[in-house]
Amino acid sequence: MQTQTPRDQRKYVGIFGRRNNGKSSLFNALCGQQVAIVSDVPGTTTDVVTKNMEWPEIGACVIMDTAGFDDDGALGALRVEQTRKATERIDVAVLVLSTSEEQYITEGVNVEALATEKQWMVEMKRCETPVVAVLNKADLLTQPALVAEEYRKALGCKVLALSARSAQGVGALLQAISGVLTEHEEITDLVGSLAQAGDVVVLVAPQDIQAPKGRLILPQVQTMRSLLDKGCTAMMCTTERLESTLAALSAPPRLIITDSQVFQTVAALCPPETKLTSFSILLARQKGDIQRYLQGAKVMMNLSAGARILIAEACAHVPQNEDIGRVKLPNLLRTRLHSDLQIDIVSGQDFPENLGSYDLVIHCGACMFTRQHVLRRLQRAAEQHVPVTNYGVALAALSGILSKVVFPEP
Repeated sequence: MQTQTPRDQRKYVGIFGRRNNGKSSLFNALCGQQVAIVSDVPGTTTDVVTKNMEWPEIGACVIMDTAGFDDDGALGALRVEQTRKATERIDVAVLVLSTSEEQYITEGVNVEALATEKQWMVEMKRCETPVVAVLNKADLLTQPALVAEEYRKALGCKVLALSARSAQGVGALLQAISGVLTEHEEITDLVGSLAQAGDVVVLVAPQDIQAPKGRLILPQVQTMRSLLDKGCTAMMCTTERLESTLAALSAPPRLIITDSQVFQTVAALCPPETKLTSFSILLARQKGDIQRYLQGAKVMMNLSAGARILIAEACAHVPQNEDIGRVKLPNLLRTRLHSDLQIDIVSGQDFPENLGSYDLVIHCGACMFTRQHVLRRLQRAAEQHVPVTNYGVALAALSGILSKVVFPEP
């Protein structure tokens, strides 16, 4: 039984800053245990370190410790790139600042020296990522509030003074993070207005080679739970049992939710008065932008021969013979559109910085990603004028049944 909140439903808090500013010490203080290695050697943290947490002030979250964004050298550049990629996954950034008493007295807050911090804050703003800045090692300063105020003036944002070593001020940081996160409401009702309390809903879950043995995939579980929370009567069957399941009902169900890869088969059996949608389309509302996906589907159906498509999967699973993203979808695209389509496939955190060479991006339902993570990918595509659709919408369009499919409100 799943006893922990899945990572796609957690809030992501990222810790950023220069080397030796105490990021890992703060990470450990927030975790309440020694998770990250702490030392005086610059660049000790080389990869992103993550930890699931349950904070009373915030709830279920993932905290991320990153390499210093001032790292140098060939390997340093790679570490900085991993830190930059981490910004795409977070809901709030904690920017760690630090100064010594001697340095502050002799130099004050050097505004020019904060150029790197300002650049990262500009990037955070572009991605609409809220930033909470903290002045670490405040226990070593005689007037930490004064120093924090000077940093506030230099950076243009509130700066909290704290000590990761003594945990002084960590509670205030958690309250600040909580205040930021409560402003961003998440969609928990997957089906929206497509079903109401008392409605009968049938879920079609093919148990093919991709289905995990002994359990259901995450979108199916989340949809079932959403329906139960709404007070619906939810039934689940395999594709080959759908006809007999419908025959056993005294009246047609209000809604059928199917796996996108059997859209055409299910659509042929769907009663005229029953609405039809897919798990991937429900996730498109929760995690992405349905209207953009529909526009992307129109572009897809009018692609020219030789067009280049990027298929992006959120999870990094081991490919199967019947894999939808690597096998079924490419085959369907080449059969229904053009045999010479150029198709590239990426998975997990891999997603090209430059999308300009692609005519279309087809993204999976992103059950493993947070909404912010997906929206930032959509933002990158929009900035480069590349249309995007998702698995569910694309498969409905390629199967010729897009007009029969219903979409929850945006």
